[in-house]
Amino acid sequence: MQKYKKVLDHLRDLMLDPRNIKNIGIIAHIDHGKTTLSDNLLSAAGMISEKMAGEMRALDYHEIEQARGITIKAANISLY
Repeated sequence: MQKYKKVLDHLRDLMLDPRNIKNIGIIAHIDHGKTTLSDNLLSAAGMISEKMAGEMRALDYHEIEQARGITIKAANISLY
């Protein structure tokens, strides 16, 4: 158990180091996969499950975006 605690402590230290935060921007025409790419990046970072990637629309915060299935406003998130 001590071995795992050491690994978890190391991972937490890596995540809390601001040099490891990645900020990206995705620009593309409508219906060219920006939301799908965003969901898959979140999945790769372990922030959402692989099963939900592409379906979750995690960065579509507004109700109208969810209802219409399109992104209207820009959204951001930091990946560790």
